Amino acid sequence: MKWYAPLISVLLLLPLAPLTAEDKTLYIISPADGETVNNPVTVKFGLKGMGVAPAGIDFPNTGHHHLLIDVETLPPLDMPVPTDERHLHFGGGQTEVTLEMEPGEHTLQLLLGDKMHIPHAEPMISEKITIRVE
Repeated sequence: MKWYAPLISVLLLLPLAPLTAEDKTLYIISPADGETVNNPVTVKFGLKGMGVAPAGIDFPNTGHHHLLIDVETLPPLDMPVPTDERHLHFGGGQTEVTLEMEPGEHTLQLLLGDKMHIPHAEPMISEKITIRVE
């Protein structure tokens, strides 16, 4: 086998055209929408079509996760995501978190932020899910 055969294989896997909004998805892997869970609650984040990079890192087509808990209205999409108990930042590039949550019904949603915690010009927002904590 020639030395460049693996390189050609990798290059063939790269997209020939830029990714469109339909090719990019931000989602919650678990828990599932409607699931009843116990403490501690582990939330796993999923991202397709983009990469995860820590806050402050300026690399194209990447961002970091923000978990919105029981947030009725999205924060302004042209400003940094707020930092409080309902807007959790994962600026280290984390892709999951384990939380102690009050018993009852809660909503969870992800919002991807750029190096400065600002949603991208084409915002990446997951579907909002509802879970019940016993």
